[in-house]
Amino acid sequence: MKIAFINYRHGAELATDLVNTSAMVRRATGEALPGPAALTRFLAEHEVRPDALAGGRQPAEEELAGVHALRTELRAVLEARTEHDVVDAATTLVMRAGAGVGLAPDEEGRWQWYLATAPKATLAGELAALAGAGLLGALRTLGHDRFRRCASPECEGMFVDTSRAGRRRYCMPELCGNRLNVANHRARKLGAQSP
Repeated sequence: MKIAFINYRHGAELATDLVNTSAMVRRATGEALPGPAALTRFLAEHEVRPDALAGGRQPAEEELAGVHALRTELRAVLEARTEHDVVDAATTLVMRAGAGVGLAPDEEGRWQWYLATAPKATLAGELAALAGAGLLGALRTLGHDRFRRCASPECEGMFVDTSRAGRRRYCMPELCGNRLNVANHRARKLGAQSP
């Protein structure tokens, strides 16, 4: 797999979304990656085509277990206290499957830097390299203050705010942000009805 350095958002968003698939974050709905089919859908939704699944091969149970373990490592990177800790941990992830840096033309024919993964890298290794490179790019471009906990008091999610304005507050805005807005609305409504 070739990972373009110019698009750190792809890897950072993959890291965010993967961390937030865990049952610890999704207490109401449970584990979002319970089996290989769910992992296949997750990869398709994120437009990730790992070499480990070449030819349309579906992930096996042990590969799913590797991705679940990676999810725990990614959460630790997002929770890292210092920039140096992020760099150390994300670099370790990149090195797990990263085979080297090279140049390749993009869709417009311009030369771009990319990270190639090792020929026989595992699925978790390729995802680690993609997420690690994305997290390093986000740290360099946006800063450590963009690595955040979800603002919803009922959520344990983490995220990297890759938005232009940098004002994102929720790991899953459509879910966590909406829940909080509904709860606040109900509280205001009950407060207005009280004598």
